[in-house]
Amino acid sequence: MGFFTSRIGRLKPSLTSGSAARARALLAQGRNIIILTTGEPDFDTPAHIIEAAYSAMKSGQTRYTSTDGTPELKQAICDKFKRENGLDCSPSNITVSTGAKQIIFNIFSTTVETGDEVVIPAPYWVSYPDIVGYCGGTAITIACTADDRFKLTPEKLEASITRRTKWLVLNSPCNPSGAVYTRGELKELGDVLRRHEHVWVLSDDIYEHLRYTDDEYATIAHVNPDLAERVVTLNGVSKAYAMTGWRIGYAAGPEALIKKLSVLQSQSTSSPSSIGQAGALAALTGGNDFMASWNQQYRDRRDHVTAALNAIPGLRCSVPDGAFYAYPMCDGLLGSRSREGHVLSDDTAVADYFLERAGVAVVPGTGFGLSPAFRVSFATSKTLLEDACARIAQACMELEPEHPGAH
Repeated sequence: MGFFTSRIGRLKPSLTSGSAARARALLAQGRNIIILTTGEPDFDTPAHIIEAAYSAMKSGQTRYTSTDGTPELKQAICDKFKRENGLDCSPSNITVSTGAKQIIFNIFSTTVETGDEVVIPAPYWVSYPDIVGYCGGTAITIACTADDRFKLTPEKLEASITRRTKWLVLNSPCNPSGAVYTRGELKELGDVLRRHEHVWVLSDDIYEHLRYTDDEYATIAHVNPDLAERVVTLNGVSKAYAMTGWRIGYAAGPEALIKKLSVLQSQSTSSPSSIGQAGALAALTGGNDFMASWNQQYRDRRDHVTAALNAIPGLRCSVPDGAFYAYPMCDGLLGSRSREGHVLSDDTAVADYFLERAGVAVVPGTGFGLSPAFRVSFATSKTLLEDACARIAQACMELEPEHPGAH
């Protein structure tokens, strides 16, 4: 009998974390590496949030709190959902955890058993399928190509649902594609879900405030209020407020589920950081005028990156409507050879080539479930992005074309 459980064997190391670690190792060796793997803002946490946390520490707010959030923060989250998303919640509908990732883990640990299926549109955030698998479920990944604008269609959703389907995961704006679902698209998905009353929805809205169109933001529970009793709306302060290290995520959902999540959390991490919660309270109740400036900078970077990548033969890059990632398809590079004679057989080989030849770290699309592609984070300075794109272009120019029979 082995020492390790079968559960841990279902997990793979995070590809995004692994790509960043490899790039940092090369940096430590003295290599000039531009890291475009980072999934966090490059801006500093706004000053009023830092001041609120400092004041909380000075006033002795350094002890345990209620397991799933302070009453003050829960009420602020209710107010946020009402103000920004048109959702009516009470504190009993709210859970607060050590990051949004913990809430996802809590939800699937609480509801998914062997034989249960979770529908996940691809490309997807790398952790969804692994968490489902760890909990004994089966991730049903649905390819949503660039022709679909990387979004799930009603027809594909209908075809993916079985009697074993328990959850649908929707991430809008999406990591890694930047796709944003419109109100009309969410209404059409809701029409499908009405015919399948056993299917719940996890709506991951963590990138809600990072959008580059004038369209009003839509979330599925608001667009389809009759489905709200089987929707969990997930969010947090990490992306919008540059608070990734503060580790505060939150969600709204049916009270019965929220109670079960609290039970599980009470036996794992217990309460989130009291100081982090004080900062999150300031984030949700303070001003957010800074977001317009940040988004303008993200938009400028996005426009440069997508234009530069589309100018490189072998790459084609859709323009993302949200988040801070570009997801170029690289099928045009497959079969090419490096000067050293290595064949770029898949997107992992492409990412490896960019790292070794160009000194640019990107994440291969295989980790996001839709290949051949790679993810570029533009949450870094425009100067570095310009340099990185120029390096990638030069590395692609140095490739020898595909040889007949390479495939």
